[in-house]
Amino acid sequence: MSEKLVTETEQNEAVEGLKRLVSKPSVNDPATVSKTTPFGQGIDDALTEVLQIAEENGFKTFKDPEGHYGYAEIGSGDKIFGIIGHMDVVPAGDPNDWDSDPFTATIKDGYIYGRGTQDDKGPSMAAMFAVKALVDRGYKFNCRIRFIFGTDEETLWRGIAVYNQKESPTDFGIAPDAEFPLIYAEKGLEQSYLVGPGMDDLSLDLENAFNAVPAKAPYNGPKLDEVKASLDKHGFKYEDHGTDGITVVGKAVHAMNNAVLRLAIALDNVFDSPVLDFFGKKFQEDATGTNLLGDVEDEASGHLTMNISSLKIDQKETRMQVDMRIPVTVNHDELIEKLKEAAEPYDLHYEAFDYVAPLYVPTDSDLVKTLMSTYKDLTGDDTQPQISGGATFARTMNNCVAYGAMLPGTPDFMHQVNENWELKSMYKAMDIYAEAIKRLCTD
Repeated sequence: MSEKLVTETEQNEAVEGLKRLVSKPSVNDPATVSKTTPFGQGIDDALTEVLQIAEENGFKTFKDPEGHYGYAEIGSGDKIFGIIGHMDVVPAGDPNDWDSDPFTATIKDGYIYGRGTQDDKGPSMAAMFAVKALVDRGYKFNCRIRFIFGTDEETLWRGIAVYNQKESPTDFGIAPDAEFPLIYAEKGLEQSYLVGPGMDDLSLDLENAFNAVPAKAPYNGPKLDEVKASLDKHGFKYEDHGTDGITVVGKAVHAMNNAVLRLAIALDNVFDSPVLDFFGKKFQEDATGTNLLGDVEDEASGHLTMNISSLKIDQKETRMQVDMRIPVTVNHDELIEKLKEAAEPYDLHYEAFDYVAPLYVPTDSDLVKTLMSTYKDLTGDDTQPQISGGATFARTMNNCVAYGAMLPGTPDFMHQVNENWELKSMYKAMDIYAEAIKRLCTD
């Protein structure tokens, strides 16, 4: 443990690599989809760039000819240790809300700012240059270390699905896309729509990513003064733009403070609609779905969480996006039946979008024990492995867990304005990754 595996050289290389990746606005873009860019040109640019960075540092690389995924590999042997990340990011929102250009990495006061610095370009670079540090120190690997880069993790995981159809499975691995010390169980991920009748007297178009809590919900429609009075009655904050309407203000975190929900609840006091009654009289501000579904929880992974991120209303229909994180032992099909029954009185019907089954790797497995002992040895922190409502690519691979890269106490800026990562924390993550991979992948 006295040997310094990661030096300032690899730290600087990781930061420079991250700068290159942040400069690629890798947001899902249907307008630029083609036969070789299935999720848009920006994502393909980031995938090409990360593979170029890997190649420059001694990795063999491969890019799917249809652009669904790429990987970078070093070492030899029959077994594959996978390090699974993603190059796509959520939209930056209004650039004017940022203190710097979201797609130009900016270092200030020991932090690096830019979309993807925490999720997931920064962690991917930390892990890659941790492996590079082991190579620089002369270590030989007893397996193939393969960095696998997905391309639509923030949407439907189609790229990684194609990888699993075409490529050899991993034998063990990590996803550097969460928090230390380690996540050994991930709740099931259900994304769907609730769809109902439209409205003649109200139109809304509030669209956000499924897995983001909306921070803003603009409104400049009919009965504006009554809507403002309703917001005031509920104590919901909003910005008043005069003749340009209002913007309901929430907070873009993975918890309830949802601007879209708050606007919908206020609208229910002003307009007559069964769909708006769903928000104002049934769901309300309920992060656990209890008002709708009752208590849904288990001892292994806690309570269900539920987020409604988008709401569109026109004369034809009303459509909302629903994101649920389901406890690992709860039956998915039974839960969906319960959701259908609860929505029906409000003239809403269920439409499936995506479902990802839960993850569970035993805490007494060799993988988990090695990763946990490494973390404790390098930090002195005795925090136990965790269960998460988040969904990482770890659940798409054999014997794989989410491992870092955020240290305990790191503010969560994933999906938020001014996303950033403290460089000191990034370097500590590199130390942990280098030591863990040394223990797992060298003799």
